[in-house]
Amino acid sequence: MSAISVRGQPFRPRTSVSCRSGQRVVPPFSIQSLQKNSKVLEGPPKLQKRKHIIQPRVTSFRMYYDRGDLPIKMEYLTGGDKIAWTVDIEKLDYSLYLPLFFDGLSETKHPHKTYARQGVLDLIAHGGDKIYPVIPQLIIPIKNALSTGNKEVMCITLKILQQLVMSSDLIGPALVPFYRQLLPMFNLHKVRNINCGDEIDYGQKNSLNLGDLIDETLQVLEMHGGEDAFINIKYMVPTYESCYLN
Repeated sequence: MSAISVRGQPFRPRTSVSCRSGQRVVPPFSIQSLQKNSKVLEGPPKLQKRKHIIQPRVTSFRMYYDRGDLPIKMEYLTGGDKIAWTVDIEKLDYSLYLPLFFDGLSETKHPHKTYARQGVLDLIAHGGDKIYPVIPQLIIPIKNALSTGNKEVMCITLKILQQLVMSSDLIGPALVPFYRQLLPMFNLHKVRNINCGDEIDYGQKNSLNLGDLIDETLQVLEMHGGEDAFINIKYMVPTYESCYLN
């Protein structure tokens, strides 16, 4: 009798497999399962769970740093490590370097996080009028840092955001149109009492929880954001109360 073809291929019945005990392992519901010295196959193999591993995002800052394209170096001092700039910081192209260093705020390991955080503070301190035109380019890096879920990164980013807003009278109002992108993370974590530790103030012993730091940052945004700041904050964070009412 010729073999029955299935989709052009000859069909061959499943054969039995011998096991170590001498019994034959045979498929269930088959004639072979009624024979002596046979063992029925115990169902299909179990499906193994795949662990979903979240790979950390490779920041542009890390790529530039690993290539040696950043004008910074580390100085090892008695009071602690400090970064030094290899060029005059006031002559840097802020449209390139400020978003680049803000992107590095998502980093969690040394030396990348150390260079990025201190670099951002230095650039803000010396930026002056050069910061305002770059504000739209900073929104995505800030949003990425706040979306990491890492409490240290979030606290550092909130403190730096405060420094950014207070660096110029133009920055606060310029951020108002971007509240829809930034403030959802504020609303999500506003009631979370997560201790941020002492690292947020770079040596100052001031321990805050994440909820308090978010409230503090919202107050800074309101005070420096102009007349439209509060209504836009309230729309995105309904539980926020104006600091002028207290």
